[in-house]
Amino acid sequence: MKASPRQLVDGLLAGDRAALARAITLAESSLPRHQELAEEVLERCLPHAGGATRLGITGVPGVGKSTFVDALGVHLVRDREETVAVLAVDPSSPVHGGSILGDKTRMPRLASDPRAYIRPSPSGGSLGGVARATRQAIVLCEAAGYSNILVETVGVGQSEVAVADMTDCFLLLMLPGAGDELQGVKRGIMELVDLVIINKADGGNVDRAARARRDYESALHLFPPAPHGWAPVVGVCSAQEGRGVSEAWENVLRHRAHMQAGGWLLRRRAAQARRWLFEVIEGRLREAFLRSAGVRERLSGVEALVEAGSLSPLRAARQLLETWGQRGL
Repeated sequence: MKASPRQLVDGLLAGDRAALARAITLAESSLPRHQELAEEVLERCLPHAGGATRLGITGVPGVGKSTFVDALGVHLVRDREETVAVLAVDPSSPVHGGSILGDKTRMPRLASDPRAYIRPSPSGGSLGGVARATRQAIVLCEAAGYSNILVETVGVGQSEVAVADMTDCFLLLMLPGAGDELQGVKRGIMELVDLVIINKADGGNVDRAARARRDYESALHLFPPAPHGWAPVVGVCSAQEGRGVSEAWENVLRHRAHMQAGGWLLRRRAAQARRWLFEVIEGRLREAFLRSAGVRERLSGVEALVEAGSLSPLRAARQLLETWGQRGL
């Protein structure tokens, strides 16, 4: 017999990892019935959520995000004796839509610890590489008792700033030797970062990492100060060797204390909740639009005209929206 939403929530609140996994699976499902169940589960979990430290982690390809998350998670569960949930978003293929979902294999130490929960999820092509249900998963993990939530995204790009809109602190991982890499980092990301960590500061990279740190500190000083008054901190670490990881977390806690003291953490989360509302509205409107019988009848023909260049996308969109307004509502 399938568990009811109440049974699912009761299990989740009791720390049942299987119940948590089932709840997140419901949130990720595109089936209307599953979405309804996920909505009810979320409503029941909201009063029990909100107390965790939410950290977003992004970085250039090859920077060692999974190794860093593994090392940071181990520090939290073993050194600090806390719990941690990792929401690792895998890139979905633009061709066949699949994803590798191999993050657990890249976090071997953390995956074996009972105080840690790792949930790899396909991005599904969503903005910023953040899975469609990641916001819900954060709430569910908090309700399940995890005191730290780490959201690992697929990489750096203009849309990757989406992770900053669902976490308390935004951490950017970079490689030693700023140079060309500094030029390649999008301005939008640099304006949103709270922490920059130069990873792989080991072996022959120690001096290069120190130079990169100075370069990033100089670059960040060129940006106007944030309204909340926090100045981004630049650090170095070797996730492979475990050096500098505890210092990175201390900076996360310093940032959290700063944001709480000025009331900015509550404001940030309130703004995130408001944007979540409109994300859901936009998504539901798009689904309703595409389900409309009138739109479905005209869509393939209009698409063909747009592809042939005989109809502009602007006019095509207006015609389809007018059809939806007349017959789809």
